[in-house]
Amino acid sequence: MDAPDLLAVARERQAQVDGVLDCFFQLAKLRAASMGSSYVELWRRLEESTTGGKRFRPRMVMGAYAALGGDDLEAAANVGAAFELLHTALIVHDDVIDRDFSRRGGPNLAGLYRERALAAGADEDAAQHRGISAAVIAGDLALFNAYRLIDRSGAAHATRHRLLELMDDAIFASAAGELIDIDYAAAPDMPHVDDILTMERLKTAVYSFEGPLMAGAVLAGAPEATVQTLADFGREIGIAYQIVDDVLGVFGEETLTGKTTIGDLREGKRTVLISYATSAHGWEGIRGLVGKPDLTEEEAEQVRAVLVTSGARDFADGLARYYANRALARLVEPHVPRALREELHPVADAVLSRVR
Repeated sequence: MDAPDLLAVARERQAQVDGVLDCFFQLAKLRAASMGSSYVELWRRLEESTTGGKRFRPRMVMGAYAALGGDDLEAAANVGAAFELLHTALIVHDDVIDRDFSRRGGPNLAGLYRERALAAGADEDAAQHRGISAAVIAGDLALFNAYRLIDRSGAAHATRHRLLELMDDAIFASAAGELIDIDYAAAPDMPHVDDILTMERLKTAVYSFEGPLMAGAVLAGAPEATVQTLADFGREIGIAYQIVDDVLGVFGEETLTGKTTIGDLREGKRTVLISYATSAHGWEGIRGLVGKPDLTEEEAEQVRAVLVTSGARDFADGLARYYANRALARLVEPHVPRALREELHPVADAVLSRVR
């Protein structure tokens, strides 16, 4: 299949997932109407939080499913939408944990409610509490309904049970990773690179890659060996993805990523970049800048320069390529059909191309 055909297939799959989410939110808003306009508004804001993304997780579900011979695309779209709704829930809650009120260059859900409270005359503390409270409620709704979308997918009972277990595993792992991330942020010592990779795998890779790929395979009725190989691929490519994401958090193009390139430095976020830099030449010159809440752009440039000259950026880029290649190596197993290899090779390319 050539590039235009692949693009057309991707758009068709995304449209199917978008259709499921549109229907879900329309029904939720109709149901909420009997409980007041403010509740409808919360659902509308939650719906907005699901738009604008790359639909990466549904792409994993539907790509694996179709490549393994699945033909009930409506069921696959429901499962894909479930993982997208899970992503929304975790992002909304993650912003609460990080006390962030913006995303993609504008106010996030918590930020919108904070702004509304400020406009109504609330002081800053009360407005922040209003925003955080609304985000917690919205995230809870998205989290619960991710399960509901799988339950309503139309899959057979045994398959549906396995899919719900995969969703549960993804949430369980993500919560563990989030807690480790919180602990690392408060720790006086910088975690080792391997420890950071473990945290990032739990927090992000399981629900973003491993779970969705396994779900697509399970829904297609694939052999267990194929399901487990997809789990291995998802783990390796998910780690690569997160390393790249951390690099973009410092060196990315904000207009393309929608993510600030100073926030992680102000937070002192524990990443592969920073962990490597702490043992490299030049660290003492920027130690006091990493984690400085009011870090200026000029100071951020000093940090970036050291991350380059110390070899930290090259190390992170190389480590991402290493894990991407490990992921691709999983696909040479004889029980992995050619169609699945052709589906997943571009995933690895897409992950690495984000920093080229």
